Amino acid sequence: MMTTTTERLLNLAAAAPAAEGEDLVGLLREGNVLYHRGLQESRELISERLGALPTDELVVAAEAAGMPCTASADRGEVLLLLALAEWQMTPAALAYSGMAEDAARRGVCLLPEE
Repeated sequence: MMTTTTERLLNLAAAAPAAEGEDLVGLLREGNVLYHRGLQESRELISERLGALPTDELVVAAEAAGMPCTASADRGEVLLLLALAEWQMTPAALAYSGMAEDAARRGVCLLPEE
């Protein structure tokens, strides 16, 4: 049985509290890949749904969604901002963000210490 990006991210987030060290890093790595896949899927959906709108209307929509955007922004950038605004409020994205925040509180993150 194949799971969706959302299902897998929710499963990873559920498993994370019991994981430690390298196991937790592995969950974060997989979650990061899935988070970005979900964002890309959201971008594709936003482009299909709103791609026909004029750029100035997209800018207004991005600003209304709370995303910083200027009238001089590139059309693709505006569509990405709209996708991010939508994606970051999904259960999957929220679960990954919570998992990453909890891991950081425990001293675990994907960025190496310098």
